[in-house]
Amino acid sequence: MSETSPTSALPAPEPRRDGRKRLSLIWLVPLVAALVGLALVVRTWLQTGPTITITFDTAESLEDGTTEVRYKDVVVGKVSSIQLREDDSGVVVEVELTPDAKRIAVKDSRFWVVRPRIGIGGVSGINTLLSGAYIGVDVGRSAESQRDFVGLEKPPAVTNDQKGRQFTLTTLDAGSVTIGAPVYYRRVAVGRIVDAALDEDGKRITVQVFIDAPYDRFVTGGVRFWNAGGVDLAVSSEGLKLNTQSLATVLAGGIAFQAIDERNPGEPAQEDSRFVLYDSIATALAPPDGPSVRALLVLRQSTRGLTAGTPVDFNGIVIGAIRSIEPQYDTRTQVFYSKVLVELFLERLGPAWTTLKELHPSAEQPGLTVLHKLIDQGLTAQLRAGNLLTGQQYVALFLKPGAKARRVATLDAVPEIPTAAGSLEEIQTQIESIVTKLDKIPFAELGADLRTTVNSANTLLQTFDREIAPQAKQTLNNAAAAIRSLEQNLTSPEAPLQQDTRRVLEQLNRTAASFRVLADYLEKHPESLLRGRPADAEPPRAPPETPDVQNHD
Repeated sequence: MSETSPTSALPAPEPRRDGRKRLSLIWLVPLVAALVGLALVVRTWLQTGPTITITFDTAESLEDGTTEVRYKDVVVGKVSSIQLREDDSGVVVEVELTPDAKRIAVKDSRFWVVRPRIGIGGVSGINTLLSGAYIGVDVGRSAESQRDFVGLEKPPAVTNDQKGRQFTLTTLDAGSVTIGAPVYYRRVAVGRIVDAALDEDGKRITVQVFIDAPYDRFVTGGVRFWNAGGVDLAVSSEGLKLNTQSLATVLAGGIAFQAIDERNPGEPAQEDSRFVLYDSIATALAPPDGPSVRALLVLRQSTRGLTAGTPVDFNGIVIGAIRSIEPQYDTRTQVFYSKVLVELFLERLGPAWTTLKELHPSAEQPGLTVLHKLIDQGLTAQLRAGNLLTGQQYVALFLKPGAKARRVATLDAVPEIPTAAGSLEEIQTQIESIVTKLDKIPFAELGADLRTTVNSANTLLQTFDREIAPQAKQTLNNAAAAIRSLEQNLTSPEAPLQQDTRRVLEQLNRTAASFRVLADYLEKHPESLLRGRPADAEPPRAPPETPDVQNHD
């Protein structure tokens, strides 16, 4: 009989499951940690704004983790990283915006680096010398979000929050137009130039200007813009003209505008309206010219002082200008002459043009018809001096008195206006005539006679100095001695003349006393004039004169 193990007699254990589910407390630790981490993630996500990228040409003055992004001087983000572009054409700056700056990441927002700059409007960005450069923002108005932007290398001339309107100007020559230059109205800066670019065909230049509110209401359909930059110095047949808006335009250029009719300027223009940019105020504010008529002048004299643009004058009114001057050679007469093409605007004659058009009606070409009639009536062209200092000339048109009607000559289907000798040419002819007359004067004979006369006069002067002058000196000395002697006779008390004069005066005094005695007697005895003096009556004697003591001193 085999022995049985005590353990083998025991029954096999059976697992028993408790019906209650128990969670171990150890699982609370990772669960709490997960909740805390999730809260931190959510908090970080809520406190973190969108991330955008800005492409610049260079990363000058930018530092990752330090450079701020500011809008109206309020920090709205910070540069997180700076990397080169794949093609090395610039740098990509990654910026983390603040949560409340989500509205900045829209399609038409603009970014630029604010650094110290010296421009037309003054000095800007001085505070960055201490605080360092930062990225400026111009928040757009679009509702479409965007994450990738191309940064500006310069601050925009006009930001989206500025009130005003923008207009487009077209010109053939930009002149001194520069971005940021001021726009003037009545010499007051009311806006600025925001852009200037050459058109794709290269024929014109498009300039964008921004006019600040409320001055934008002065831009109406009747205004004209002109280039007011630099110094407008013109020397022409009309003299010297100097015009400028301000010192700023002299240095940096600018544009000015004004209504051509101040009494009726028109309605305010719509934004982005197009205007022509004229090269000067004279051309901008000139009255409407209407259709032009071309004519030819054949000048057989010097055209010095004439250039393209030289005015054509009719009775003091500028009605046109010279367009071209072409020298020609006449093989028959073997002389040179010039064909001058002029462009005339007959409507500048005003009421006279209306009258001429009524007298010579024409449906197709009224200007050409009137010009032909004027030529038939004696219209003549003449060169006249406009400025003697500069030598500038101008073309004067006038109706020659007594001119007979003649057939209009045409060259290349353009009417030819007859010409008369210019005023300078007439003066030259007169000068030549005077010179010819002067040549006939015998200057050699006159010079010889004059030399003989001068020699005779010299001999006469020598004779006078040698013979007459000593005698005249002696005569003057004698006259001086006589005057001194006469002075002594008149003024000295012991002089005989003085004593004789004193005796005569004494005799006159005694005679006067006797006459007084006789007068007294006759007054008492008037009958003595008839009867004579009685024998016993004897007139009293005059008392003896008391000698004048002063006369014997």
